Amino acid sequence: MNEEMKKSVQSIVDTAIACFAEGLKSRYEKEAEDPRGVINSKKNNCFIAELGEEFIFYSAFVRSFDSSFGNVLERMGNNIAKLFYTVNNEISSFLLPEQTQHISNIMSSYDDHTPPEIWHYTNQRFITPRNTVSFKQVHQTDNYFYDENTKTHYIIELKAGGDLDNKKSRAEKIELLKEYFLLKNKISDEEQVKIYFATAYNKFGEGNEWRQERVKQYFANEELLIGKDYWNFVCNDKNGFNIIFEQYKRSVSHIKRSLE
Repeated sequence: MNEEMKKSVQSIVDTAIACFAEGLKSRYEKEAEDPRGVINSKKNNCFIAELGEEFIFYSAFVRSFDSSFGNVLERMGNNIAKLFYTVNNEISSFLLPEQTQHISNIMSSYDDHTPPEIWHYTNQRFITPRNTVSFKQVHQTDNYFYDENTKTHYIIELKAGGDLDNKKSRAEKIELLKEYFLLKNKISDEEQVKIYFATAYNKFGEGNEWRQERVKQYFANEELLIGKDYWNFVCNDKNGFNIIFEQYKRSVSHIKRSLE
């Protein structure tokens, strides 16, 4: 990554964290006297309230913070990706009944613990009818990137830590497969489509094996972008995670100050 791009990435990280910290401070100051606020409404849970004011605050705050911060990381990833890819937010195409049935067959095999492989869907060819109007769909997606240099479309489902149960993992794979076929029906034969399940961090520690078996039941290893691999991908650079995290360590002071 050249120095100009590196500075752009650093600026995006710093701005994202600063805005989050300011919004956090403003929100909780505004809700301090609001009985319907995130913290105060927790007092209505008599079982939590019995544990004391300090426990009420931290139990409500941490849960709210974790959810909000996951959204910050997703937006930050998309904004960084815009430096290196074309970023889209919807797919408008058509999905054939045969493709829907094929997705169902794939998922049934995974339910029976057939190991997932990308060829289960990449080697499929379907005959497109002349009239596809009745099969048209518009699918909203938060992480759809296109690399013009490699002519590759990437569709990513990002979860902060990737801690999903079997039902949610299954649902995420179905949606990604629908988006895969929607795009394949739209693009030329010279272009590729790749789908990924991604996490913003490795819950087992960066550099360690990611052992989320409930996700791996439905996703092949080639479909995973875990922790630093995701950040390297959005930066289109093998050193992307290090650049982002070093800047984050400098920028996190914004959040610390907002909590003082």
